[in-house]
Amino acid sequence: MKFLNRLLYQVHRWVGVTLALFMFFWFFTGLVIMYSTPTTQNRSRQLAHAETLAPEIGWLSLGEAWERSAEQRKAAEQAKPKAAGDDVAAGIADARLVRSAGEPLWLIEDDLGRRFALSAIDGGLRRTSADQAVQIAKNWFGTTKDGGLINATYLETVDNPVILRNQDAWRPFHRIAVGDGGELLISERTGEVLHASTRMDRACYWAGNWLHLFKPLESIGLGDIRHDVQLWLGLLATIATMAGLIIGWLRWRPGFGGKPTYSEGRTQPYREFWFKWHFWSGLLGGGMALFWAFSGFLDTNPGKIFSQTNPGRPELTRYLGNELPETMRLWQPVLPVLLAVAVDGADIVELAWRRLGGEAVLLAHSRDGRRLAQTPGGTSLQFSEASLLAAVGRVAVNAKVESQKLLTEYDSYYYPRHHQSLVEKPLPVLLVQLADAAGTRFYLDPQDGRLLAKQDRSARAMRWLYSALHHWDFGRLYYRPIWDIWMLTWVSFGLVLGASSLVIGWRLLKKTFATKKRAVRRTPVVGKVVDIGMGKKVEVNDFAQPIADSITEVQHRF
Repeated sequence: MKFLNRLLYQVHRWVGVTLALFMFFWFFTGLVIMYSTPTTQNRSRQLAHAETLAPEIGWLSLGEAWERSAEQRKAAEQAKPKAAGDDVAAGIADARLVRSAGEPLWLIEDDLGRRFALSAIDGGLRRTSADQAVQIAKNWFGTTKDGGLINATYLETVDNPVILRNQDAWRPFHRIAVGDGGELLISERTGEVLHASTRMDRACYWAGNWLHLFKPLESIGLGDIRHDVQLWLGLLATIATMAGLIIGWLRWRPGFGGKPTYSEGRTQPYREFWFKWHFWSGLLGGGMALFWAFSGFLDTNPGKIFSQTNPGRPELTRYLGNELPETMRLWQPVLPVLLAVAVDGADIVELAWRRLGGEAVLLAHSRDGRRLAQTPGGTSLQFSEASLLAAVGRVAVNAKVESQKLLTEYDSYYYPRHHQSLVEKPLPVLLVQLADAAGTRFYLDPQDGRLLAKQDRSARAMRWLYSALHHWDFGRLYYRPIWDIWMLTWVSFGLVLGASSLVIGWRLLKKTFATKKRAVRRTPVVGKVVDIGMGKKVEVNDFAQPIADSITEVQHRF
């Protein structure tokens, strides 16, 4: 028992010393992340800053632009390093008609996830130049307060900026400086703005996400080990926090039922300032620190024990089917006046085609994020339930549909983050439950047919073990300002715990590695006579020698 007790203390002490700095910065950077503005632009922001579409007579249909660009697309892909599946002839998965720097473009994603921008004038493959990127930046911000054009300057073209994640299909990016400290990253492939930030936004990113996710390792060429570093530090933080909680409970003496406390009625054993704060912040906030450490460890998906909620590319291809509907291929943009009538005067910035099997839907996207269904050639306002279930069947293969339900409200597994809206998480959605061993569920958007999420029991467990314990985004806690009060309270405890750990750990390291003074060994002296003053002398032995030395020193001082 004594061995286990000693091991508990040693583990907490030395693992805590090792992780003190990381724990403090995890809490600090987590706080920054909570209140920083996302710099990666979601659909809401892209639509809000897009150029008005205003279609014109003579613009090419989607099918014609796709056919005319075939050779250019083939040559462009051959010039790039090939990935698995690139040799396969891919069809159109998604198509959107937009204006970019004044030019009408079909923005197309193929079945392999590759992105293309095709001219709606001549069908040629387009790449966004630096000058066009500057114009896009000016259009993005509009005019200044006094009505003038905002200043925009081209800085450089970068292939893989640190501040963007999971955007490989859009690279490279033009980096544009805008106004006083603003910055945009614009895809050279499609002309889309993927990143927009102010100086403060970037400062919060470097002080938040960049440190929190150990991105500095990528900056020094150690990106391959970043995942492993996160995994092991998360595990060690969990162990250290658990050991600290156990020690805290063992050493807490509240005096309930007349049981003894520490001296002077103290309920904890420490008198020194930092030790007391460490004890109380750990005892009161250690549970939340444990939840954060443990859920952060699980976020690394150790041993790949949790499945992914995002469907893979092969699944998405099967979901859409192989057929390109004729209406989608041949339709040509309508006159602006006719479009305005169809959408009741809304400012339309995008026309998007979506398909499932042989069925297609055309949606007009307004600047405020509304989706207004169009019906060219007798197309439907949204996808039928039969088309959606058939698409699920192509993904599920042998599994049968157990039930389907139209959700008009969010549930515990499909809901928006605090910075998202109905554009990113639309309602209503069709929830389809499969009768398979994994308990798979699909969330489908009936209006545009997208497969929004795929979850099995493993993914749903991950939702509670990671997101619920790390973000506290469930029940009443999800709503603000309750969420803010809850998070700020426990993060404050965490900051105190981290700061006190730093101080205590530094002191322990100084004490452990400090140069120790060697003891001076005195030679025993027997029979030495010492004059103690006033004509008196005494004989001392080695036991009394220290006293004699002190007397002699006092005599010399006076």
